[in-house]
Amino acid sequence: MASPIPPGPSSVRVRAPAKLNLALRVGPPRKDGFHPLATVYHAISLFDEVQATLAEPGVFEVTTTGEGAELVPDGDDHLALRAARLLAERYAADEPVGVELAVRKSIPVAGGLAGGSADAAAALLACAVVWDLDVSPEALRELGAELGSDVPFALLGGTAIGSGRGESVVPAMARGTFHWVVAFAQHGLSTPAVYRRFDEIGDPPAPADFEVPDEMLNALLAADPARLGATLTNDLQPAAIDLQPQLARTLEAGLEYGALGALVSGSGPTVAFLVGSETAAVDLGVALSADGVCRTVRRATGPAPGARIIG
Repeated sequence: MASPIPPGPSSVRVRAPAKLNLALRVGPPRKDGFHPLATVYHAISLFDEVQATLAEPGVFEVTTTGEGAELVPDGDDHLALRAARLLAERYAADEPVGVELAVRKSIPVAGGLAGGSADAAAALLACAVVWDLDVSPEALRELGAELGSDVPFALLGGTAIGSGRGESVVPAMARGTFHWVVAFAQHGLSTPAVYRRFDEIGDPPAPADFEVPDEMLNALLAADPARLGATLTNDLQPAAIDLQPQLARTLEAGLEYGALGALVSGSGPTVAFLVGSETAAVDLGVALSADGVCRTVRRATGPAPGARIIG
């Protein structure tokens, strides 16, 4: 049985990682409207931070700064605040609580990197600590699944295999460190819009093929970036490119400049390039910036830890 989260101070900072879907197989929509997924999640060292500070009972407030802050919904539509309210409802109903959340973003909004899910994951952990709640990591992940498909992985981190609509995660065997160059697009993409376009133009995998590639799992276990690069796959990529055709040029440019593999991350429009070393990441980042095929680039490594207390 997992140990409860230990007591903490009246204010705490938590960071949670962006995710890549190294493989993303998407089936036709279920009766509930969600698409079944078979995916390999991979957390990278691009983080959002959430600071939670105790407030008067019943007070729930959030402020957002950093990358794309102006695009983040205010008030009760903010995923971090929704996470805090859900945690309070389930685990602090007998003793009213309150919190002020300060979110500092580095993960682009509507970028296919699960930045909102990272914020929710960080808020769940931070609030559990400042409210001194007896809640296990497994219970936090169960709450996270109610908030969004990627929230449980943002809590878990590392590399994991996801199923269901992505909320069911189990750690995957992976060795070594992989180097990534992440290219931010000029504009975001709505995840529902990408899925709608996928339904219009997509070709869902046959049931027998609805699984993550064995070659990918072997490459992760072998810590072999060249092998891993050859297995990157995303069923949503054609739909994302159809909605933002310039992504095709971004992908093409990165491969021309020596990336071992490339794909649109999740529902896009962020593009992730796998390279063989830190030096190669620097070189590719410079080349992509000079070419002007994206808004900006970031270098990152993976796998990165899930939501963690940092102060």
